[in-house]
Amino acid sequence: MERMLSNILPKIEGHTVHLRPLTPADAESIYAIFSDPQVMRYWSTPPLPDMAAAESLLTEIINDVAQGRMMKWGIARTEDDFVIGTATLFHIDLDNGRAELGYALAREHWGRGVMSEALQSLLEYAFEVLLLRRLEADVDPRNSASIRTLERLGFQREGFLRERWHVAGEIQDALFYGLLKREWEKIGAVGSRQ
Repeated sequence: MERMLSNILPKIEGHTVHLRPLTPADAESIYAIFSDPQVMRYWSTPPLPDMAAAESLLTEIINDVAQGRMMKWGIARTEDDFVIGTATLFHIDLDNGRAELGYALAREHWGRGVMSEALQSLLEYAFEVLLLRRLEADVDPRNSASIRTLERLGFQREGFLRERWHVAGEIQDALFYGLLKREWEKIGAVGSRQ
């Protein structure tokens, strides 16, 4: 029997940040994050050109979540619920127990452990609630901060994909990473609960 993805995202609590569904009121946050050329430097799409593009993207995200095509949360500060990033599970295949992971964080929050905390919460949800057995991520080889984040969480480098993306006139390679539930249970789950 085919398993179906819920179209209602739960709020996932963390210490300094939590994951919550995005709403139309988050348009300014989405614009601030996804229009920043430094945030988008290693992304698979160019920066958003204007607020209208951010509103359109947010509408698309909300519709995709409602249709069960992906799960994309806002990473929000616990203190004020303000969205400072996003964390996404996409290409979700519940029958095969796998999904791809994507994430972005506003530049002023880089280097503070925010993304590691958010992703630890998301990994726990993916493996313990969705019962996935494998998560995958691709990252630009030049994005050393993202590589460190994935490796700290237990992801293993599985491949090098040459000329994978064509973004804003630039050809980009990709490193392919994977994390199995059994590996997370040995390494990541312990770290996420400390």
